[in-house]
Amino acid sequence: MTASFVVVANRLPVDRVTDESGEVSWRTSPGGLVTALEPVMRSHGGAWVGWHGAPDEEIDGFHHDGYDIVPVALSSQEHEEYYEGFSNATLWPLYHDTVAFPEFHREWWLAYQHVNRRFAEAAAAVADEGATVWVQDYQLQLVPRLLRELRPDLRIGFFLHIPFPPTELFSQLPWRTDIIEGLLGADLVGFQVAGGAQNFLRLVRNRTPHPVEQGRVRVSDSHSCVARAYPISIDTAGFAALAEEPETIAESEQLLADLGNPKRIFLGVDRLDYTKGLRQRIRAMGELFHEGKLDPTETVYLQVATPSRERVGEYMRLRDDIDLLVGRINSEMGSVGHPPIVYLHKGFPRRTMAAMYRIADVMLVTPLRDGMNLVAKEYVACHPGNGGALVLSEFAGAARELRQAYSVNPYDLDGMKGVFMRALNDPYRERSKRMRALKKQVSTHTIDRWADNFLGDLASV
Repeated sequence: MTASFVVVANRLPVDRVTDESGEVSWRTSPGGLVTALEPVMRSHGGAWVGWHGAPDEEIDGFHHDGYDIVPVALSSQEHEEYYEGFSNATLWPLYHDTVAFPEFHREWWLAYQHVNRRFAEAAAAVADEGATVWVQDYQLQLVPRLLRELRPDLRIGFFLHIPFPPTELFSQLPWRTDIIEGLLGADLVGFQVAGGAQNFLRLVRNRTPHPVEQGRVRVSDSHSCVARAYPISIDTAGFAALAEEPETIAESEQLLADLGNPKRIFLGVDRLDYTKGLRQRIRAMGELFHEGKLDPTETVYLQVATPSRERVGEYMRLRDDIDLLVGRINSEMGSVGHPPIVYLHKGFPRRTMAAMYRIADVMLVTPLRDGMNLVAKEYVACHPGNGGALVLSEFAGAARELRQAYSVNPYDLDGMKGVFMRALNDPYRERSKRMRALKKQVSTHTIDRWADNFLGDLASV
């Protein structure tokens, strides 16, 4: 099993499903990375290298939806130290402006090195001579250099889906030079926004001897690395078509009935993560209900919080905080059958999400820090007509593109409350003008355009 196009990511794009008879099958995962890259894999074919999600287990590769699945095994200890530890308790908070305090442990770093090497070896084994290998995200930042050492014939790209921090924050990392050199193994390193590429190049100048000129790093006489911004997007046409399918429309109507047919609906859709600004957003909505600016008999705030990294302490505390906050607001402001906040701590299939997007009058996307946030783009693609409103944090990467959204600073609760009410009550003409501009942006800047731009540049750098 070899391929001329290989994607390498921490997780495979499939989840294992066991039916009532015990029959095992695999279905496409609902996660954000998979949602973004699956259309690319369908069009390019090739192979996807990643972990299948169960520690201490090895499985054989298989063919799925037009491309090959290449599993990489992880032990329980590796999952704890490489993934929960270094990736999500060290890098994740560090890269998100230290919204939570990053932890630095040498044993986590050793596990990160070891697992990155295993991913690099798996990619090297499956790649054809001269193949293109596209490495994804912060869990695998050492893979480009390791892969280049194993297979100098390959064309190697890397894309970071989360923010890349400023030099002052990144420099806290004891292994900062190793990470930089790992990324420099790629021919092309992509970031969500231009600021991320600039931060990276500034670090290269400050922390390495490699010369930098016009976004290109001369790593050696035979190899250079280019750093650029490539704002990721969605399969806009696919989401829009899904939202218009009869099954989706019927589900949206049922959902509206289940919510009590409120006159107005606010919607939030997030992973349960401290970077998403859920505490601040829920508190702002609670105050609007408490102050009488929103009537709980007429308005519902529907919040989906997909479970995430539930064994990591910071996430456990966040879940408890949100449960208590929502419970207090509902007990104070709700009545029998009319909770002002409908809070759902679980994941939903794509069709259900499209149904939610259809009925939401105001979409709240207010992260404290986010690489892009594709939920904002999904709402714009799925919401019918031009009457909806998108409220978007200025600290989300998507804010650079979706400039006609209602912009908020999620650290400013009073400011958020004012923008929430403005998005709800602005005249239709104003909301329509904004939504038309958003729909035009999302329809022209699609996932296909993103992939074509990156892979086209990778082939020519």
